[in-house]
Amino acid sequence: MGKLALAAKITHVPSMYLSELDGPTKDCRKAAIDGHREISRRCRELGVDTFVVFDTHWLVNSAYHINCREVAKGTYTSNELPHFINNMPFEVHGNPRLGEILAEECNAQGVETLAHVNTTLDPEYGTLVPMRYMNADQHFKAISVSALCTVHYLNDSARLGWAMRQAVEKHYDGTVAFLASGSLSHRFAQNGMAPDYLNRVWSPFLERLDHDVLELWQQGDWKTFCAMLPEYAAKGHGEGFMHDTAMLLGALGWSDYDQPAEIITPYFGSSGTGQLNAVFPVTPQSGAAVPGPQASRTHSMTYGDSRL
Repeated sequence: MGKLALAAKITHVPSMYLSELDGPTKDCRKAAIDGHREISRRCRELGVDTFVVFDTHWLVNSAYHINCREVAKGTYTSNELPHFINNMPFEVHGNPRLGEILAEECNAQGVETLAHVNTTLDPEYGTLVPMRYMNADQHFKAISVSALCTVHYLNDSARLGWAMRQAVEKHYDGTVAFLASGSLSHRFAQNGMAPDYLNRVWSPFLERLDHDVLELWQQGDWKTFCAMLPEYAAKGHGEGFMHDTAMLLGALGWSDYDQPAEIITPYFGSSGTGQLNAVFPVTPQSGAAVPGPQASRTHSMTYGDSRL
């Protein structure tokens, strides 16, 4: 019935908002903003009606959650970085029916998921920042999926991504894009050093690690990347423990996926973290479950493990 038309890993750095404002950081994130607008342009051409955003700023301590309220509108200030995002207006139109469809299929496949329609909960800035540039005219609907998961297996996040794709293809009458909103390495600059790292990655190790990962992505070597993802998420300080990435790859077929990623915004450093925008070609997938992650949790990564 429905279609997953586009999948992407995207940045949401708050300096994108600063980049709009007059001052020393004016236009510092123009390339990232242009990347968002290019992804938006492609989605319009593909007939996408709804963005499903795997948001690494939405922290949850039990189950997976979907924010699919009808409309969220207001003014947002980041509690983490109020000097970066302060009094930013937002308006996001949700898709309650799609959110319920996604949750129903995830639960049917054994991944506990709750859809929230009647809620006052607003999206986090992992959703609000991309929507500011991809959806300023409210052309698309958008819903958020919790992807800062503190007691969750990466394998289950991959299974969730797969179930959500099946929900779209089996039960939804429309066209959807999945967006994994989060960085690669995510080690912020030490307090007092942030200005020096505005456009840098925290360490040569993390920068080299990120570049090696991007080589795998551009080669389409997903077997290698999926095998190393739990350790990369931990040692590479992956944002949200990289649950957004597991969700995205689960939707694409996990280690059986074989397409190279297309880099839309080249890799860049931001306040110590490693960022980019990349599109993953969507290919037909068959089978009843993700080909790898559902088999075992032996090498999964939880919050506790990733703190080691």
